[in-house]
Amino acid sequence: MRPFLAVAAVALVAVPAAAALAPGSRAPTFHTRGALAGKVVDVNLASLLRKGPVVLYFFPAAGTKGCNAEAKAFADAVPQFAAAGATVLGMSGDSVEVLREFSTQECAGKFTVASAGPRVVKGYDVAFGRQIKTPSGAMINATRRVSYVIDRGGHIVYAHDDPRPDAHVTSTLDAVRALRRG
Repeated sequence: MRPFLAVAAVALVAVPAAAALAPGSRAPTFHTRGALAGKVVDVNLASLLRKGPVVLYFFPAAGTKGCNAEAKAFADAVPQFAAAGATVLGMSGDSVEVLREFSTQECAGKFTVASAGPRVVKGYDVAFGRQIKTPSGAMINATRRVSYVIDRGGHIVYAHDDPRPDAHVTSTLDAVRALRRG
């Protein structure tokens, strides 16, 4: 089966109808700041894609119950994503300072989390539509919980748009594996 068809077969079964950007769409590029294991880092999508596919997942706010659980699940699965050749990157509207702490705790220092500015939120169509109060008391523009798999060529090959955090890791890992089998 051709690479796109293999991933498309997974996508037809697993992508909810409301996916923000459809498979086949060009992934908007970005350069922002984030945190990895408590250290502030530059994050450039083009650089990450040179290494292989990227699993880009958006989450509403660091420190919330669902986002903590999702981050831990992605952290636990990082070795499986790496074995399939993919890099995991989490994004939210949180400040880099908030993400520094989140990256050491819930992410266990295993993957980068980055701050999604308005251009990134709009480009990926993940605006939640309102501000929310974070556990630290800050008001942020929350993003919807949406996960993407982006191939090395910069195209969305899979999208999972679901407010529940539990299926994002398994569905994106399945899509990455299908892409690799290609």
